[in-house]
Amino acid sequence: MLAAPLIAGNDLSKMDADTLRILTNKDVIAVDQDALGQQGRRALKEGDLEVWVRPLAGGEFAAVLFNRGKTPADMKLNWDLLGLPANQKADVKDLWSKKVTKGASGSYGGKVAPHGVLMVRIKAAP
Repeated sequence: MLAAPLIAGNDLSKMDADTLRILTNKDVIAVDQDALGQQGRRALKEGDLEVWVRPLAGGEFAAVLFNRGKTPADMKLNWDLLGLPANQKADVKDLWSKKVTKGASGSYGGKVAPHGVLMVRIKAAP
């Protein structure tokens, strides 16, 4: 989200499968290396819950719903944090599960694990 260089701070020859899956997620890397090059920003902080947003080339957005807490949390990204109207329909792709939700209107969210994230890419419908 911060448009920073990708640096792995681990021994690459001893990565477990989960670490390899995280560090090679093409959708997440595409957000990091997006051509617009604009850094993400924290758009919302409520206690242990944060929402970070980032505009992408081509008018899309990336967002991270981050739970710093010790228990699972239901979190939601409202379109106003992206500068979109509340009635705007958009397709949302979860960058970890690869699930695509077509035509989400006004917001998108889900349950976020403790110290976990929900990272999505949003494409507003024409």
